[in-house]
Amino acid sequence: MTHSSELPSDPESSDDVQGLPCVMTFNANDPSGASGLAADVAAMVSASCHVLPVLTAVLIGDTRRVQHHVVIDEETVEEQARCALEDMAVQAFKVGYAGNPENLGAIARVLSDYDGVPVISYMPDLSWCEESALEDYLDACAGLLLPHTTVLVGNHSTLCRWLLPDWDEERAPNAREVARAASQLGPPYTLVTGLIAPDQFIENHLATPETVLASARYERFEASFSGAGETLSAALCALLGAESELVDACAEAMTYLDRSLGAGFRPGMGRAVPDRLFWAHEAEGQAGQGPDPDSPEAKTSDADARHDLLTTLSSDATPH
Repeated sequence: MTHSSELPSDPESSDDVQGLPCVMTFNANDPSGASGLAADVAAMVSASCHVLPVLTAVLIGDTRRVQHHVVIDEETVEEQARCALEDMAVQAFKVGYAGNPENLGAIARVLSDYDGVPVISYMPDLSWCEESALEDYLDACAGLLLPHTTVLVGNHSTLCRWLLPDWDEERAPNAREVARAASQLGPPYTLVTGLIAPDQFIENHLATPETVLASARYERFEASFSGAGETLSAALCALLGAESELVDACAEAMTYLDRSLGAGFRPGMGRAVPDRLFWAHEAEGQAGQGPDPDSPEAKTSDADARHDLLTTLSSDATPH
């Protein structure tokens, strides 16, 4: 195959340019690759999206723990986002760990200019943070970020500690009760993960205060994973950016997470990491088994090649 060294002078007028949905993620860099921007990019690329990554902080740690972090200043965070957004249209936002309340304020200012664009906010486990700093951060999330949030994603225990600190019943809050607490701060939908079910099962529920819209039930993995919530929230963001309906996008994202965990591995001395590119390894294993590249069957369009990758994966997924 030969390649031209000349680029189209006007990309907008070129029939050769095919657009991918653009999604922006605000998150920290995790040098272990387990969470943060690395997780977001891999999951979003798996859904055939072009990722606009905005760095908010640098985590210092490994697969065992976060030791400390360095925060990017709020002017730099906002400038990163606005420069990219002035150049490209964005179809969805994800907000992970912002670093501090000031950065949450910068992100909120950006989001306020994009009313109607879906926003997925993921609340990670921040137990490594100093208690006073964590309280300030959570208060800022509630006051600045959640009013702009479409879907809040988080582990059941993490969300309960944050949103329902005065819960005094013997039973744990259910997904609708967590969603009700979240909705009072802004998000109409909450994706609650990691609910403990009988017989060693884990459940995830997409809920509103009134009902559960989508659910998934999986056998509990023996391994402890880092980056599962990042993977799920990033996949959901990408699918919404590709204009999937919320319930369908949530179901596909949960299947994608399950497959990623099923193919997960332990690269270091700490927790296991999801294999977010498991589908690429499966394709490599099938190399040489497809039709002749010059045959009609192989000559599919770019749109066909990108057609709902995660939907295809979900059709043969086996829950774990």
